[in-house]
Amino acid sequence: MSRLSGRMRIMTRALPRLTLKPLRRKPQVVRRVLIAHHLLLGDTLLLTPLIAKLRTQHPDAQIVLTCPKPIVPLYAGKPFGIDVIPFDPRDQRSVRAVLRSGPYDLGIVAGDNRHAWLALAAGCRWIVGHAHDLPAWKNWPLNQAVPYPDHPGAWADIAAGLIDGPPPRAYRTEDWPAPAPAALAEDDARILQQPYVVLHPGASTDVKRWPDERWRALAAYVETLGLRPVWSGGPSETGLIDAIDPAGRYASFAGRNDLRQVWHMFAGARAIVCPDTGVAHLGRLTGVPTIALFGPGNALIHGAGNYWRDAPFTPVTIADMPCRDQPDIFRRYVAWARRCDRNTSTCVAWRGDHADCMGFISLEAVCKSLRAALPGVQ
Repeated sequence: MSRLSGRMRIMTRALPRLTLKPLRRKPQVVRRVLIAHHLLLGDTLLLTPLIAKLRTQHPDAQIVLTCPKPIVPLYAGKPFGIDVIPFDPRDQRSVRAVLRSGPYDLGIVAGDNRHAWLALAAGCRWIVGHAHDLPAWKNWPLNQAVPYPDHPGAWADIAAGLIDGPPPRAYRTEDWPAPAPAALAEDDARILQQPYVVLHPGASTDVKRWPDERWRALAAYVETLGLRPVWSGGPSETGLIDAIDPAGRYASFAGRNDLRQVWHMFAGARAIVCPDTGVAHLGRLTGVPTIALFGPGNALIHGAGNYWRDAPFTPVTIADMPCRDQPDIFRRYVAWARRCDRNTSTCVAWRGDHADCMGFISLEAVCKSLRAALPGVQ
């Protein structure tokens, strides 16, 4: 089924219910909650403070999270007691499963408000989302439109603000039971038996890539610390690792692990170094020291924030990049936001294999941050 077919199925079911919007009232008792979204890995994990806050306020409620299929295994241990429904708007079966899962007392829409229509179609009686998404039709099913705050903050904490009440307590690693480990090949398991540091060069966009030669130099530095560098990456990033380490000097797990295996590889590491991408947030969940390189992204908006304030997370960035000048978050204008969402074709400082915002991050700065995150290492 195409994405358009999935959306048509959702709209066909939702439109008649839109006529009843004036009759809907905020629930006094919340027994079932749906969090509707179709976000990438990092933004999905950034919903954790919202989930934690919901669980605190509604300890006996069923909380259901729609989730892209590849991310579902991370929730196998049911953190915060939530249930997960695999969702892909191109998959008829998954669309049908969400639509049949209702009704719900409360629907919360994260990120793109087009999923407010999914919440409505699934039978959510009261729907909350952030205000001012574009185009305006995305917002029509909302009963409560929450504006973005007028002061800077982390998006994870802002998402938790979709519901009233005090923020959740700080994250603890025991809040998120590890998914059941998937077996590694014997040689891979042997590699990970000695102390190692995970280096993950890939990101959701090439603009977030750090120059290849600095990854090579960083791997060599890890060796001087008496630790083994290992490469990590998704299926589409094997070529990137080959370009960085053409001789195969260091072990590479790129394209060979599912997210359960990645979780356990991260959890067993002494530290993780990666760009501002989804696995940086996975590092915070495992509690492993994580060094995240922020170029076009904003280290405040996608950093640890209040919820992960106790996590061993170190952002490395150039604070005042003049081309990090796009004041928007999920297509909403936010006056204090300073981000860059350009690609290699539109980046004003693209140098052929990296952007200035990443190129200005020095090897020395990253090595210093890594060394500080490894107390006791000689």
